[in-house]
Amino acid sequence: MPVMNIVQAVNDALREEMTADDRTVVFGEDVGKVGGVFRTTAGLQETFGVDRVVDTPLSEGSILGCAVGMALYGMRPIAEIQFADFIFPGFDQIVNEMAKYRYRTGGQFKMPVTVRTPYGGGIKGGHYHSQSPESYFTNTPGLKVVMPSNPHDAKGLLIAAIRDEDPVIVMEPKLIYRTVKGEVPAGTYTVPIGKAAVARPGEHVTIIAYGAMTHNALQAANIVASEGIEAEVIDLRTLVPLDIETVVASVVKTGRVIIVHEAPRTSGYGAELVAVVNEHCFLHLEAPPLRITGYDTPFPYSLDHEYMPTPAKIAGGIRRTVSY
Repeated sequence: MPVMNIVQAVNDALREEMTADDRTVVFGEDVGKVGGVFRTTAGLQETFGVDRVVDTPLSEGSILGCAVGMALYGMRPIAEIQFADFIFPGFDQIVNEMAKYRYRTGGQFKMPVTVRTPYGGGIKGGHYHSQSPESYFTNTPGLKVVMPSNPHDAKGLLIAAIRDEDPVIVMEPKLIYRTVKGEVPAGTYTVPIGKAAVARPGEHVTIIAYGAMTHNALQAANIVASEGIEAEVIDLRTLVPLDIETVVASVVKTGRVIIVHEAPRTSGYGAELVAVVNEHCFLHLEAPPLRITGYDTPFPYSLDHEYMPTPAKIAGGIRRTVSY
């Protein structure tokens, strides 16, 4: 089985779907000749031509508006937003058009749009290249939101997103684009949207994470394992729809929960997870739910690892929660 990083897995998924269905098109800033800032679309224009891999102007509103129009006319557009921070000029097209077309037409029109974008910190990109804006989209009915943490899931989730009849926001953690490698099946397969994974079994505390923070959570779990604490790590993979069953089963088993994300704390996705845990697991909790997150500040220019949840911060949270 081939070993890939996330960049290679994404590229492989795009190739598979573009080969299988000539209605599938890729477009965005620098995706063609250059192959994208992170080279996730490298070589696609040479293979599929300039009509199916399109370099666009620097206009996110136009990119996303065109994606809506293409979907209405029966195409399966894959729009790349170069950095998640750049998505806001096209926000209206996503939340007021893309997310609502099936509802507003009573199901007469489908909206099979995939929006890919690198998100998160850790590469010293400053506050215009490091944000994690997932909560804006999880708060928008009509959108699905996925965030892979490894190459296998990156390929399978992207193929599932491209085939979905609803718009899917695929947020790819650029911190681990090339550093995390793993076996990726050749050919086509899907990872179900809406199904979490137990990345590490444990019995004393549940850690819920997604994207790059899954790996920090796993490192923290390994740190405290030498102290006799066995942490279970849940990799959500999909934020909307949320796999409530897997989350609840884990928290009921452990009685303790820690939620990790790099987005700011206030109104971050962790707040929704705390609400879900309290609604479903309140009588099973042995300690208050704990959030370990980014700060309520703009993302700093050079202090990435002071801002982001580190394995050491998470390990400290595990000890506090277990000893509560």
